[in-house]
Parts: sequence; structure tokens; C-alpha cells
Amino acid sequence: MIRRHFFLVVALVAVVLMLVVGGAKLAFGGKEKQGAGGGGGRATPVSQLVVGQRLFTDRIEVLGVAKGRQSVTITSNTAELITAVHFSDGQTVSRGQVLVELKADQENAGISEARARLAQAERDYQRWKTLADKGIAPRATAEQYLASLETARAVVGSAQAQKLDRVIRAPFSGKVGISDIAPGTLISPGTAIATLDDVSVIRVDFSIPDRYLTTLRIGLPIMARPDALPGEAFQGRIAQIDTRIDPATRAIKARAEFPNPEGRMRPGMLVKVAIDQGVRTSVAVPEAAVQFEGTQASVFLITQGPKGQIARRTNVATGLDQGGYVEIQSGLKVGDKIVADGLNRVQDGAPVGGGQGKPGNGGERKAR
Repeated sequence: MIRRHFFLVVALVAVVLMLVVGGAKLAFGGKEKQGAGGGGGRATPVSQLVVGQRLFTDRIEVLGVAKGRQSVTITSNTAELITAVHFSDGQTVSRGQVLVELKADQENAGISEARARLAQAERDYQRWKTLADKGIAPRATAEQYLASLETARAVVGSAQAQKLDRVIRAPFSGKVGISDIAPGTLISPGTAIATLDDVSVIRVDFSIPDRYLTTLRIGLPIMARPDALPGEAFQGRIAQIDTRIDPATRAIKARAEFPNPEGRMRPGMLVKVAIDQGVRTSVAVPEAAVQFEGTQASVFLITQGPKGQIARRTNVATGLDQGGYVEIQSGLKVGDKIVADGLNRVQDGAPVGGGQGKPGNGGERKAR
């Protein structure tokens, strides 16, 4: 009987111990979970940054198309065979230089005939003038031959002008483009012989909203960045501003000129032109520190929690985006500490750790 009671007591004690151990595990497990949510869990290592200031440039940017200071497609005003070509593709030519000669046999014959008639008219006039001076012939007859002489001179000039139509010259200095013509080619009026561009100065015409009219003025510095030349920028000035505003688009047309001594810019390039309105200093953070959800931007602000540092998602208002930095108009101040990158590893209210925050490069380097 005593032995039976002893085993019952042992079993009862074992059951009580199991209940006590299970309850303790449940109690401590709940505290650990609660502590993890309140900042007492393992801290996520992050790169920290102290918010600073940076220079931002207010800039108007629009697109335009480059063209030479002078550009023309050279054509002929008559149908004729080409007898000589005096240029090569890509050659730089000077104003008045002969580019193409057309067949001019008929014109040469016409000039010869006109000169022969001019010579005869001069002899006739001199003979009758001598007779008139001696009183042998009437003065009116000498004046008629003088009129015939002047007519003959005009005919020679007309014949020579027709000959000039058979010689095509460069209207200005520039560079000739690619051409397919050759001696023996029959061309018609309006047929393109070659293109000629003066690219020593490149012009860019662009339209800008009329609200910026007070900003525009002739001589204002302007910068061009061609899409075909990434990383290159050209300095120029506004040369002309149109006299009218387009009533449909409410934009005004302007023309900028850019020196192009090396010929890097070429007509037809798509160019982004920028006009700087001024520079200001603003709170700035790296692009990697900002998250965007729709139109709302936010950062993780590092604050002091009950048991250490925690990250709090903070909404901010952003401005310009230049040189890898985002302008913060509201929501942060200089000296705040934020998570610099790796935002996908951080959750709102989670404990974070890391080295001391470094200034966010609020120095003098101007954002591009």
C-alpha cells in the first residue's frame, strides 16, 4: 500500500513539474516576441548618414535641333550635262570657289558671236563719228551707230551671264557633304548637287514657355548637351528672341549660338539646351536614401528608442534631383541621421546599428 502511494506521489510531482516548465516557456517566449517589436531585438546593420546641405541650380531645360550658321543644298537652274566636278566629299571650300561646271558649248558660241558683233559695231561707230566730226555725215547717223554699239555691249554681257549659269560656285565658305554626282551626269533644275554647311558656329532654335520671358535676354549664357555626345557640354549665348508668342502653345522661339571650332556638333543633332536661373543651398540626401511610392517620398530617420537606435519611416517633400542628390524641401533638417542605403533590409520601427554617421557632403561642390 505504501509503495502504491509512493508511485502516485512521484507521478503527481512529475505532472506538476511539466506544467511549470511549459508555462515558463510560454511566458518567456511571449516576452521575447514583445521585446523584438519594441526595439529590443537584434539590430540590423545599416550605413548611416548625417543630413547636410548642397548647392542646387535652378535650370530651364528644353530640346532643340542643331543647324549650321549657314546651310544650303546646291542645285542648278538649268538642265545640262556636268563636265567637271571640282570638289570631293567632306572638303572645306571657300566662298566663290568653283564646284561644278556644266556643258556650255552653245553659250561659248553665243559669246563669240556677240563679241564679233560688238567689234563690228565699234568700227561702224568710229567711222561715222569721224565723218560727223568733219561735217561730211549727219550727226544723227553717228548717234544711231552709238546706240547700236551700246546694244552690242549689252548682248555680250547677256551671253556672258548665260555662261555663268553653267559654272556653279560656293555661295559661302563651309564644308561640302556627301555627293553622288560625277562628270557626264545629266541634271535638271532643282536637282541636288551637294550640301554645304558652315559649322564654325552652330545654331539651335528652341521654344520656351512664355512664363520664362523675363528670364530670356540676348547675350544670356546657355549650355548645350547633344544626345549624340554624352558627357560633353558646349557653352554659348542667346543670339535672338522672336518678336511673337505662339498663341496655341504660349511659347516663344529663341535662337542660341555655340562656337564649334572643332566641328564636334553637327547640323541635325538633337540638343538639350539649359539656362541657369540661379543657385541656392538646400538640405540634400543621396538618391539611394529616398524611397518613392507613387508621388510620396520617404526616408528612414534614425532616432533613439528605449533600447537603442531605431529607424522610423518619415515622409519628405522633394525638389530638384541633381548630381546623384535629391533636394529635401521639408521633412528633414541639417544634422538629422538617416539610413543611407539598403532600405529594403529596414522596416519601420526596427532596431538598426552601424558606424557613426558621416556628413551628407554639404560642401561647396556644385550639383550638375
